[in-house]
Amino acid sequence: MSNVSPSGPPMASSPLTRAVLEIDEYASGLGWDQPARLFALVDTARLRAQEPALASQLGLGEDATAYTPIEQDKLPRGKALDEFLGTIAWPDAVAGCALTVERLMLPPSAEAQVPQGMSEKQLAAWVAAHPDRQEVRMTVAVLRNGAREAAIRLREKDSPTEVLTGPDLVPGLAEALAATFEG
Repeated sequence: MSNVSPSGPPMASSPLTRAVLEIDEYASGLGWDQPARLFALVDTARLRAQEPALASQLGLGEDATAYTPIEQDKLPRGKALDEFLGTIAWPDAVAGCALTVERLMLPPSAEAQVPQGMSEKQLAAWVAAHPDRQEVRMTVAVLRNGAREAAIRLREKDSPTEVLTGPDLVPGLAEALAATFEG
């Protein structure tokens, strides 16, 4: 990415991209080997108008981004992420949500080597032992209106200028987050 602000994450054109990069930068400041974190995305202007004391406490001035991420309670240990997301219902004041999670990924060149017929646990162990595995932090956000954005940061290239962004980088997780607004 070439648009880098001197004091923060890369500059982004979309308000949702800015929110994702803000969460990515926050997660980066916590270091690696962190649990998944869930955020509500609220409309900053609406928050300033309806909750001025809270907006002031959060330091949300007129120049704040369009969406303010608000970290939610810790995710329950031992519960599968998809199961947990299936239990979430957001109030109307929440414009979107985001999740940051660390995972091991294989490059496309290694996909053909994956043995068939393994359980999820066996597959995770196989990926963890693969010499080409890469640790990544994925931040995925969705809005009620269907907009999506994601940021991926490789552990080996842990720098604000080395963050890949795009709406379709983690489609399965984006679908799971979007489902929290249905029903």
